[in-house]
Amino acid sequence: MSEKPLNNKEFLLPDNMLRMYAAGAFPMADNKNDQILWYFPEIRTIIPLNNYNIPRSLKKFMRTCSFKFRKDTDFLSVVRGCADRETTWISDELIEAYLRLYKRKHIHTVEVWQNGELVGGLYGIAFRGAFFGESMFSKVPQASKAALAYLLEHLYDRDFALLDVQYMTPHLKMFGAVEISFEEYQNQLNSAYIQNCEF
Repeated sequence: MSEKPLNNKEFLLPDNMLRMYAAGAFPMADNKNDQILWYFPEIRTIIPLNNYNIPRSLKKFMRTCSFKFRKDTDFLSVVRGCADRETTWISDELIEAYLRLYKRKHIHTVEVWQNGELVGGLYGIAFRGAFFGESMFSKVPQASKAALAYLLEHLYDRDFALLDVQYMTPHLKMFGAVEISFEEYQNQLNSAYIQNCEF
């Protein structure tokens, strides 16, 4: 993995953050201290939007569950839900930077509501035909998986070309996630940037 410490104030400005994402980087804070690093992993994980998988058991669950899905109605609660764990890479400074991107309509959420309460969701950065998934959380079983399933179908319907999920996990592998080289990832980024998609 490659990491590059950069000046927080300069590289957390909205235009510069978008340039870094467009180059294939993503930020992470180091255990909630003041240093934010930008990462360029040599192996990148994506979920192909023309070949994703929604597990059969999850499809069945989603047909009968009481979840309600919303987009972009409570970004701050979603990102705080993602940060609410014993160790987190989502620092307060990074949340402030995300809020600036949110106001520019480059960050989006998928929210899972149940009985009027936010019980799960995810957020990520959209840039032309690419969506960079950042984090997800769940307060009840299946909520984060349902949010990802909703996101996949939404991105497919909106003709997005790339869903970047950064690192492989068993959770993501169930949905068809694959690892690719950074060179191939950059090729897919370039193809995604030809498209001008609206989330």
